[in-house]
Amino acid sequence: MRTCSIWGRTSALAAVPLSLGLLLSGCSSQVADPAPAKDAGKRMYGTIAFEPCTLSAPLSPTSIDAQCAKFEVAEDPAAPHAGRSAGRKIPLNIAWLPAADQSGGTGDPVFFLAGGPGQAATEYAAQIDMALRDVRKQRDIVLVDQRGTGKLSPLDCRDGNGRELALPDADETDANAIADYAGRCAQALAGKADPRFYTTTQAIADLDAVRTALGVDRINLVGVSYGTRVAQQYAARYPQHTRSIVLDGVAPNSLVVGGEFARTFERALGLQVAQCQKLESCRKRFPQDLRTQLHSLKARLAAAPVEVEYRDPASAEVKHDTLTADTVVGLTHLFSYMPQMASLLPVVIDEADRGRYAPLMALSQMMTREVGGQMSRTMQWSVICAEDADRYQPDPNDAGTVLGADVATAFFAACKSWPHGSRPAGFNEPLKSKVPALLLSGEIDPVTPPAYGEQVLKDLPNGRHLVLRGQGHNVGGVGCLPKLVGQFIESTDARKLDAKCLDTIGYVPPFTGFNGWEP
Repeated sequence: MRTCSIWGRTSALAAVPLSLGLLLSGCSSQVADPAPAKDAGKRMYGTIAFEPCTLSAPLSPTSIDAQCAKFEVAEDPAAPHAGRSAGRKIPLNIAWLPAADQSGGTGDPVFFLAGGPGQAATEYAAQIDMALRDVRKQRDIVLVDQRGTGKLSPLDCRDGNGRELALPDADETDANAIADYAGRCAQALAGKADPRFYTTTQAIADLDAVRTALGVDRINLVGVSYGTRVAQQYAARYPQHTRSIVLDGVAPNSLVVGGEFARTFERALGLQVAQCQKLESCRKRFPQDLRTQLHSLKARLAAAPVEVEYRDPASAEVKHDTLTADTVVGLTHLFSYMPQMASLLPVVIDEADRGRYAPLMALSQMMTREVGGQMSRTMQWSVICAEDADRYQPDPNDAGTVLGADVATAFFAACKSWPHGSRPAGFNEPLKSKVPALLLSGEIDPVTPPAYGEQVLKDLPNGRHLVLRGQGHNVGGVGCLPKLVGQFIESTDARKLDAKCLDTIGYVPPFTGFNGWEP
């Protein structure tokens, strides 16, 4: 659940997704249109006809062979056969990663649930395959793009000439401008799609429709970030079809997504600062608290943005751009998701605080390019406006944080104009279940801290919570966890896992210079 604005300029104060974990681990991971393999025959899984495809990322060297299909569902489940627009069908993009065992996978596959809200599961097939490599030895992996995400999404805001409606960079933190843009977007969708039906509740019904069509009785759910909400909701509604759940970066059902970002990020910064103080080389190089520097830099740039000359990290071309306070805070928040990236923050922020802005500007532009366009903003609105916005209560303590109180204002601004549905009774109640569960958290996660996992664990008597020291958001692919996840899904007994191998995972020390760490 990595947090930043990925629409236009990187911004901590714009619409903030819960998860960018997969985005950052794969960098610009996008699914290419299914490319027929040499044997372009259909392959049936239940009643769904799949065909060979290659899922790849334009800026990544990795690709993966898979089986792809489209599966239609009713946009409005209450009127699936109506002759008017209420009977509209929407296609779900599905990828199937067959079990490596040549004899075929077990009867209960794994469904991977992406984060966001707004990420499309199929767009991270290569990363998912790597993280679930031990699982796939015996089991099929099924990736279903949640309605409203991915290349088949009907929530694509375009004007009458087919041009994409865009919110100017300058308006990314303007709540009124965001609300106006959401209203124009909703008007553009009129008669094409109804945003009210793109919620978590509809998504879990879609998952169960896919399960039924595949002809399987029970499934295992692996959810990351916002996907942990989807997993919990599915397990509560369809307990008889849920064999096990893995929750990575846990979001409790009671959580107001976006309402606590300022405080959870402040917590993560505090842990990073404390770790720096334990290291003599870091303490000497950065005597000033990172949070103090960020506040100072943010105030200075808010008063007077700076024109910066820098080298484009992709082309080495000399460019000029404007560095704003929003850019600084957004990049800092984005980098805090992964310890390997967070290790760069002290030196980059310290350089900028001394008036040397080029490194920070270059990194900001690189990350904007890498993660831009990887999240469905409209689907995110449909989810948070129906499930979170009305429950948000401002916290006066947010005003003194690095992110500030405006982050939540911008996050929910679209809900004034965006058509949204509702959540069913009991939606925010905790999942109380005997389902076998493995919960995973990173100690310095800036958006889903370990306390969230502990909260959910209380109502899962057959669950276990593993916290990885020194790690950030979405940890399922770190160290020996892929093996542990594989063992858990086979045994469904989290308590018997030997997790001593996680003790070797620790902190990534902050860089003391651009060449790395001091010897």
